[in-house]
Amino acid sequence: MSYKIAVLKGDGIGPDVVDCTISVLNKVAAENGTVFEYTEGLIGGIAIDETGVPLPGRTIEICKKSDAVLLGAVGGAVGGSKWDNPDGNLRPEAGLLGIRKELNLFANLRPAVIYTALKDASPLKPSIVGDGIDILVVRELTGGIYFGEKFHNDEYAYDQMKYSVDEVDRITRVAFEAAMKRSKKVTSVEKANVLDVSRLWRKVVLEVAKDYPEVELEHMYVDNAAMQLIKDPHQFDVIVTGNMFGDILSDEAAMITGSIGMLASASLSEGTMGLYEPVHGSAPDIAGRDIANPIATILSAAMMLKYSLNMPEAADSIEAAVNKVLDEGYRTADIASDGDKIVGTVHMGELIKKYL
Repeated sequence: MSYKIAVLKGDGIGPDVVDCTISVLNKVAAENGTVFEYTEGLIGGIAIDETGVPLPGRTIEICKKSDAVLLGAVGGAVGGSKWDNPDGNLRPEAGLLGIRKELNLFANLRPAVIYTALKDASPLKPSIVGDGIDILVVRELTGGIYFGEKFHNDEYAYDQMKYSVDEVDRITRVAFEAAMKRSKKVTSVEKANVLDVSRLWRKVVLEVAKDYPEVELEHMYVDNAAMQLIKDPHQFDVIVTGNMFGDILSDEAAMITGSIGMLASASLSEGTMGLYEPVHGSAPDIAGRDIANPIATILSAAMMLKYSLNMPEAADSIEAAVNKVLDEGYRTADIASDGDKIVGTVHMGELIKKYL
């Protein structure tokens, strides 16, 4: 079997972690009698440097001809970079928004997992963390306030939050299908006490829930959800929410794990197309120094095997190898504590390959 993978390394540590991940994927391919055909494209700041835009047409073409997309990181240094531009369409991050729209990547899956070997890294008290946390945030990705009508002048500005029944229906079904394979609970997060768009959201979620009688459904206002994630994260299994709320809550869920370098994500279209990327940023200050943590990107590739390439056993093998490496005490510097065996980017990838 042969699969085409579009490779968008992007900026900063993107090339470091993607190269390491491709090395792991090559071993997976060899052990499963599969061929992965990689085609590279430009996105983000590097694309601006070479083409003048953050998402060149050639990159879109490469992605549309592929079975899946593996992405590294986009953007420059926090607080300012050479790509800062008052025109939002010419910033590196516009490349991400553009590719999501071009590929109709409407569902963002962000697992927030506290691994047993890393539970001391969480900023939460041990009594709250317990034996670990496993939450899946399902965020609607192509609608809502980020893509609504926009306007600004010298006196005021607005961004429109808008959702259709179909948009809410399809993201809700992704969440319920995921819950069926987990602990069968969905928490729908919105702000129906003040927003009409959230009232529509709740109405549609209630209709979809009728098709999944085995799944427990609860509704929660976004401000309460933000508090409950800190107070009692174990109450959550799958969280489904809109674009802006999901952006905020998935980052919060990521931070309670204490190890953002470990967190993967998948952005899915209808069918099997998906874009897979780590949650972390581009960290240009450590780019090219062989110290970046590649595990989030490697776990994103595992999600790619599971959701786009129909290789769930291979995905499981990567996840098991990561757990084995952590249990053996190996860490990159960002997740290391006293007594851990600190390794670099490439060595971490080699260890994961060893335990596949």
